[in-house]
Amino acid sequence: MFIKSLMVAISTYSIIPVPNFEWSEKNMRYALCFFPVVGIVCGVLMWLFFRFGTVLNLSGFFTAAAAVCIPLLITGGIHMDGFMDTVDAISSHQTREKKLEILSDPHCGAFAVIYCAVYLILNLAFLYEIHSVGNLFVICPIYVLSRSISSLCAVNLPNARKSGMLSAYTKNAERKTVNIWMIVAAFVSAGLMARISPIPSAFAIGLGLLWTFMYCRITKRQFGGVTGDTAGFFLQMFELFCIAGAWIGAII
Repeated sequence: MFIKSLMVAISTYSIIPVPNFEWSEKNMRYALCFFPVVGIVCGVLMWLFFRFGTVLNLSGFFTAAAAVCIPLLITGGIHMDGFMDTVDAISSHQTREKKLEILSDPHCGAFAVIYCAVYLILNLAFLYEIHSVGNLFVICPIYVLSRSISSLCAVNLPNARKSGMLSAYTKNAERKTVNIWMIVAAFVSAGLMARISPIPSAFAIGLGLLWTFMYCRITKRQFGGVTGDTAGFFLQMFELFCIAGAWIGAII
């Protein structure tokens, strides 16, 4: 059962190939427990690339640009898709019902494209600056931390609608088990960050938690709860806030 739940999480949230099997409510019950596994893959590949870049003396710009692309390529852009849909809905300034319709619309609006470009440029800038003044390795555990907090939000915040991918994952989830696993994963990843570079980690985690508080308020006010798209929005912004915090901590 746990192996199949792991396969469900990996196949949903990454492009990593897994064996085919029939999905069921039983298989999905613990899937969110394994969401951080995708973050482990992202973090490890980032770590290996940074080591590779150090050996080959790659430029800071190339290293930062690749660091922006690696998580997007591993996840297939699923979270960025949610980010784009959510900023499109929020920027519409429509009613809550209309915003939920925009989340479900497969078309890409102008605001989605604009804010995606802004996001990627800011991410590149922060990573480049961290490479110049600090320790880039501190960001590697962020991809586990973001998915741990994302799972906690998904199972504990109200769902904006009773259908969709997130609802399918959460309605039958073993909430107590998910909460325990994700809290442990969050503390382990945060502890690893602190071990790598304490001051940048403190700022990164602090800004990440600030964004989590903001997200809870935004989703309740704008949509009446969370959806699969807002979960992607949360994860992308959490990582950006953490990376920004790591940069602030590195220059102090």
